[in-house]
Formats: sequence, C-alpha cells, structure tokens
Amino acid sequence: MNDAPPLLGLLNRESAILNFNRRVLAQARRPDVPLLERLRYICIVSSNMDEFFEVRFADYIEAARLPGAGVSNRDLEAVAADAHALIDDQYRAFNEEVMPALQRHHIRILNHGERNEAQRQWVDQFFQRQVRPLLVPVGLDPSHPFPQVANKSLNFIVRLGGKDAFGRENTIAIVKVPRVLPRVIRLPDEISGGHQVFVLLTSVIRAHLEELFPGREVEAFSQFRLTRDSDLEVDEQDVTNLRQALRSGLTTRHFGQAIRLEVVNTCPPELSQFLLVQFALPPAALYLVNGPVNLVRLNALIDGADAPDLRFPPHEAPWPEGLSRDESFFEQLRDRDVLMHHPFDSFEPVVQFLREAVHDPDVLAIKQTIYRTGSESPLMDLLIEAARRGKEVMAVVELKARFDEEANINWAERLEAVGAQVVYGIVGLKTHAKLLLVTRREGTRLRRYGHLSTGNYNPKTARLYTDVGYLTADADLTSDADAVFQQLASLGKTRPLRQLLQAPFTLHRQVVRHIDSVTQAARAGKPARIVAKVNALTDVPIMQALVMAAQAGAHIDLIIRGACMLPPIPGIRVISVVGRLLEHSRVLYFRWGDTDEDETLLLSSADWMGRNMFRRIEVAWPVRDAKMRQRVIDECLVPYLHDLKDAWELQADGSYLRLGTDGPSAQQALMAKHSGSV
Repeated sequence: MNDAPPLLGLLNRESAILNFNRRVLAQARRPDVPLLERLRYICIVSSNMDEFFEVRFADYIEAARLPGAGVSNRDLEAVAADAHALIDDQYRAFNEEVMPALQRHHIRILNHGERNEAQRQWVDQFFQRQVRPLLVPVGLDPSHPFPQVANKSLNFIVRLGGKDAFGRENTIAIVKVPRVLPRVIRLPDEISGGHQVFVLLTSVIRAHLEELFPGREVEAFSQFRLTRDSDLEVDEQDVTNLRQALRSGLTTRHFGQAIRLEVVNTCPPELSQFLLVQFALPPAALYLVNGPVNLVRLNALIDGADAPDLRFPPHEAPWPEGLSRDESFFEQLRDRDVLMHHPFDSFEPVVQFLREAVHDPDVLAIKQTIYRTGSESPLMDLLIEAARRGKEVMAVVELKARFDEEANINWAERLEAVGAQVVYGIVGLKTHAKLLLVTRREGTRLRRYGHLSTGNYNPKTARLYTDVGYLTADADLTSDADAVFQQLASLGKTRPLRQLLQAPFTLHRQVVRHIDSVTQAARAGKPARIVAKVNALTDVPIMQALVMAAQAGAHIDLIIRGACMLPPIPGIRVISVVGRLLEHSRVLYFRWGDTDEDETLLLSSADWMGRNMFRRIEVAWPVRDAKMRQRVIDECLVPYLHDLKDAWELQADGSYLRLGTDGPSAQQALMAKHSGSV
C-alpha cells in the first residue's frame, strides 16, 4: 500500500458507541415492534450502557488523564453529556411510551400508592418472610464506616431523624440489597383484578424502610447504584498460572474504581452529594433517573408476562438445506462443504457434528476454541464426554473473554479434570478465532473435518445473532486449522497457511492488500467494488486504505453494526442494520477486475479494529465454491444494502438517518426464506 496522509476528521469512538445505543433505543419506539420486545430493547440499552461505563468510559477517563493520549477534558465532557442525554431519552421512552402501552394491555407495575389493601397485605407478607431477614441496615458513624458497595449492586441511602438507641444523632444509613432477591415480583392473579400485576423490589423495600429503623423517622431516601471499572487486568508476563490469577482477580473485580453513580431523580441533593464525595466522583458522574436504577432487571417482567402476542413470533430455524439428518456428517462432508447462516439455519447441526465425532470410535482427536460458550453448554459437555471416552481433546480456552471469565475458568477446570489438554492461548493475545477440528482414522489414513465460524460456540446466542458457520473436509482449510491449533499449544512458528488468514500475522496485511488491489483497478478504469459487513470499524490503516480506494473511484459499501469512526465520503456509504437479531457475521467482498479471478469473498471472526488485527488470534477464510460464494453475497450482503426498514445511514457529523420504516427488511426476508426450507 502507498503511504497515505493521516486521516482527518475521524469520528469519536465513544460517541459512535453511544450512537449505536441510540439506534437500539429507537427499536423501543417502533410501533411495529411487539410491546414486550420494545421493553427488551430498553433493557438491552441499559446492559450496553453498563458495559460502556465499566469498560469503555473507564479507559476514556484514564486516557484523558494521560498527556499525549489524544483525549482532552472537552472530549470527556462531550461524551459524558451524550451519555446523560441518551439515558434521559431511555427513561422517557420507558415512562411515557412503553409502560403506558403495556398498561393498556393490562400489564402493570404498581407502586405502593397504587396497590389496594389486599395487594399491600400480600406485599407486606412477602417482605416479612422473604426480604427483611436478608437486610442489614448500617447506620454510619466512626465505628460503622461506609460499607463496601459492589459494582452494579442495589442499595438505599436513608436520612434519619431523631436519635439512635444510644442517644446520638447519626443521620445517614445504608441498606444493601442482596443480589439473591428477585428484583421483579408478580402478584397472584387472585388479587390482580384481571391484570398481570408486578411490583419491584425497590418499591417493596421503600414501603417498609421505617421498619428497618425502629424509633427513627425516615426523612429522605433514595435507591442508588454504583458502576465501577470492571475490566479485569492481569499482567500475563508476571504470573505463572493465568487461570489462578484470573480466579483471584474475579473476587476484586466488583470493587474497582467508581465511574458512575445512579440515583432516582427525587433524591435530595445533599444525599447525592454525600455519595459523590464518598465515591470521589465529579458531579458529571451523577445520573438522576426517573425510575428503577437498573432497567436490565425488567427482563424478568418480560419473561414472566403471559402475553405471547406481545413478543416476536417464534422463529423455528430449519435444518440447513443440502445437509441430511440421516446420513453421517463425515460421509456428507467428504462430498461437499456445508454453509450455514444462523439463526435462519439451525445451529443444531454443529452440536450434532460434535456429537457424532464424540461417539464415533474412529475419531481419535477433537480440538476446539472456546470463547463465549455460556455457563451451560452442550458442546462443552460433549468435549468432556469425548475426553472420558479416551479421545485426545484439546481445548483452547480464552480465559479473558470479558464478563465470561468465570464460566470459562469453570469449563477449563472441568475439562482438565477428565484429562483434556487445556491451553489458554498466547500471552498478550486473546484467542477469538472460532475453530473446531476433528481427526478421524479412515482405513490407513487420517482425515480431518472442521467447522469454522464467524460467531461463538453458544447455542443460545446462535438463536439471536446472525453468523455464518462452515463445515468442511477441505484438506487445505483443515490442515491450516490444525497448524493454528499446533501453534497455540506449542508456541512454535507455523508453516505458511494455504487458505486461512490469521491475525496477528497475515490478516490485516492481506485485507489492506485486497483494498489496494481494488484501488489499482479503480485507477485503471476496471470494476472496483468493496462490500464489508463487520461489527465495528476503528482501524486507522484500513480506513486510510478505504479512503484511497474511494478517491480512486471504487464503489464501497460498509455495513457496520456498531462503532464506525470513518465518516462517509464520496464513494463510501456506511449503513447500520439494527433489527430483531443482532448482526454479528463478518463478510468481506472485494472485486478488482472483470474476471472471476479478480474477486474474493472472506468470512472472518475479526472486526476491522486494531485489537482484532494485532492483539487477538483471529482467522478469516475464503469461500471458493462459486455457488456457495453467491449464496453468501445474496444472503449476507445484498439484502442489507437494500434494507429500508432496519437500516440507518451514517451522516458526515456522526449521526445516523433511518432509511425507512415500511420497506424491505433483510432479517425478515431471510426468516421467511429459510422458514420454507426443507
């Protein structure tokens, strides 16, 4: 690639993340989205914002403190203001749109003042039996210091009148609410008057606060919630056992640096100021919310409501076309590769493929990467069974998959207990590649079968995320996959890979080379086309290469779900699709001429971010079969470029403009298409 001048006018990454959450919040305001799903989008925004403060904003604050990091106090203040505005909009949607609409469908959340006598009696009994025994209010004085407040835990601050049992006038108390208590409680139907009635735990406690302080008057109170820096930092160069170090770090993660304080908007200023001082936070870190301080917990209402018509109709993903249920996977893959587009195609064949390998006496070895599998996983259970059956099992477990560390540590320990070979990737690099490799004895030779994916080995998220999975017996691909596994285990240099591109070695360089080829074709007046579908675009060299290609005359469409730092320019269009499903697949198409040899299509585990290209183990692979390549283009790219229902187009100022509400939806079209599959 030719030297390029520095890019000017890149969009702020943190603002881009907040803009993505605005697009998610817009789903909660769509009248064509079922009501409970609209509430779920509000919960998703809360969950996303928690992670934003726990990880992104914590790093941003640190960068603002470091000279030369490129983050000014003005930048910090602008991002904080954007976050405040977004959260205010979120609560407006909750209070003024979604909850009133749910009430019209007889689904209600009742506060204490709205409950009738029978409901108050039931709530009182629930409090006395289930809640009060677990609450320990702490009155603050020199011998009762402010208690440790865990990350994202629910708490109350109370100002008390009168004197305590010892005649003193200590006025502030803290009530910590245990995580084991349900945050949303459904009242029995017999006292709900034909409605589905829920009460929040916060409402239950606030109605009984005075009982916790006998002889004192509760003058003021507020629920509050603290968000802390939760990025788990371990110096891998300075530990002898990464698993043990991370296990130890999990115990302190909940007490990192304070980042955000949430209180209800009725909280007296002196109480919120007391908390800000206690947690050493500036005024901008205070978020006054008009409702529960943790909307994520309302997922329990969504799941507990009996209203199927207020949810998305279920999508029963069919078995992939061209793959027989009744024949051996190994026999079928010897004849052809199989491409699966999840969740439009079922994820079950991946589980069945591994199950067949586990139970086949001719299968000698199974190797798999583990990134986010969840705390319950049939795939991990099958790996454990394979080890028990005496097969050679190698699991590359990424212990630092953010917020999945504990689940992955537990799986690693269970796998090691049955004799599996467990490694934790490479020091300093996360293993984000999605690979499963099976080695089988067939006569006098060994044959490999593999599965590669753009997404995680998680059957639950495979029903919610769009991803592409690829089953193959291709000798080059499976040999390359084996070489990657060998490298992750031995730390040795591997031979040049034939088909796989691997980060941090060849993937970034080859992507830039493909963009360069398109640039040269455009300059020569040949067809020059790029369509890339990834989750984020923040890598500066890739953005530079794209700008040069566009300036040379290439036609570039970028389908970027989340953060994109590259503003649109002539020749580059950026869209984001936010719909029922979370867009997660990474598909890269390049054309630099007139012939079939002048194009390539890659599937990848990596986004176009510096961390993916240089600080992770990632893979990408070409789809060489022409028919299969066309299917990927027709399903993963073309419908999204013409989406006029769920698509937003990036504007030069970093905002997004919705392209339509009544036109075609790529996700809906693909669901309909695959529902008719055999």
